[in-house]
Amino acid sequence: MITRPIILIEDDTDDKTFLEEALSELNIKNPLIWFDNCKDAKKFILSSKQQPFLIICDINLPLQSGIELKREIDSSETLREKSIPFIFYTTTANQDFIREAYTKLTVQGFFQKSHDFEDTKRDIKLIIDYWLRCLHPNSKAVHI
Repeated sequence: MITRPIILIEDDTDDKTFLEEALSELNIKNPLIWFDNCKDAKKFILSSKQQPFLIICDINLPLQSGIELKREIDSSETLREKSIPFIFYTTTANQDFIREAYTKLTVQGFFQKSHDFEDTKRDIKLIIDYWLRCLHPNSKAVHI
């Protein structure tokens, strides 16, 4: 069975390392594909034959914000049809961003980064476990 990749869009290498360590300690087998900007991530998502498992995206990024990327995904029929779960994982968790994410975008989660490793692991475990169980257009429904 091929394990689908997790796309991480994060420009802070310390945060990237923190998430890698959390995934490793949780024994998450999905490969992590890292981008430090939205433009390169979008190119990959558009061109890749691989169906990503999940996108975890910061908001404050160079060249284009995570909010702007999600707007582009939502406005593109091609990208919407890929039905990739999209989670914001960011330090900038102000109410305006949260409101926009849920009322104007089709975001599937909004989490504030923690500097506590155990909290980060708990968040990542919650997110991964949820998407492993959740049915969506690119999962296989189990018929009982």
